[in-house]
Amino acid sequence: MPGQRQPGMDHDHYDWSPLSTRGVLRWPDDSRVALCIVVTLDKMEWVVPEGSYQPGNLAGGSAARPFPDYTRMSHREYGHRVGIFRVLDVLEKHGITPTIAMDALTAEHYPYLVKHCLDRGCEIIGHGISVSRMITSNMSEGDEREYINDSITTLTRATGVAPRGWMGPEYGESHRTPQLLAAAGIEYLCDWANDEQPYPMKSSKGNLTALPVLWELDDVSAMANRKVTIHRYGDLLKESFDRLYQDGGVNGRLMGLSLHPWLTGQPFRIGYLDDALGYMTGHSQVWAANGKAIIDWYRTNPPTS
Repeated sequence: MPGQRQPGMDHDHYDWSPLSTRGVLRWPDDSRVALCIVVTLDKMEWVVPEGSYQPGNLAGGSAARPFPDYTRMSHREYGHRVGIFRVLDVLEKHGITPTIAMDALTAEHYPYLVKHCLDRGCEIIGHGISVSRMITSNMSEGDEREYINDSITTLTRATGVAPRGWMGPEYGESHRTPQLLAAAGIEYLCDWANDEQPYPMKSSKGNLTALPVLWELDDVSAMANRKVTIHRYGDLLKESFDRLYQDGGVNGRLMGLSLHPWLTGQPFRIGYLDDALGYMTGHSQVWAANGKAIIDWYRTNPPTS
């Protein structure tokens, strides 16, 4: 889809809708903030498959090194071996059941993690094939459709249920990704970081809703890429929540937070997440829910005038 010049956006994936012109969104029990934690489990491959795209600045380790880059690969695998259990324990402590964005290679090669997440009651959503195979517009439409279908099929086989949601590896999309996801049966998409409420996306097939996450609070975006210290990151979580809680008294807000166990699951970082989540859930008008629960509520209880 070529770029367009029109009011609001240069595309037609959704209608232009500034928050100030919308009706009022109410969450269950008149909560001010819906808190959705998306925990990412993605696999970095030893060798990027020919024709695939892996960002050159992919976080992990100290910096990219010649093959075999043991530092970065083992740093990221820490999340699968150690960090995920620490993160899930902290979430459970605060009554939060997360959404797990899991790629196909993790689902296929780490069956223990699939079972562990399901036993915890986690929702598992699509996350592509691997972090080494990001969706881009360099892919043909046929290749991208096959990629999406392979990811969904693998995840469905591993979990026993088709994923309802999707978060692309490294937030990667082509200009046609939302349409292909909707056609494949995906109901909500976490890649668009442009709002503090869910919103409907246009689709000729299926029914697709955006579930935005706060990009600047994504732990990799903040701590690995922008070098925010863990002390400051903990403060940012609480300060952001305070503002959303204040604004949510007028119109309900969504706090979508993306976490990576290989980063936030480190022993010197987890305490700050624990503290921030305890602060958030200590407020009375907070609804901690997974992605599908938030989307189901939003669709049946849309903003009203």
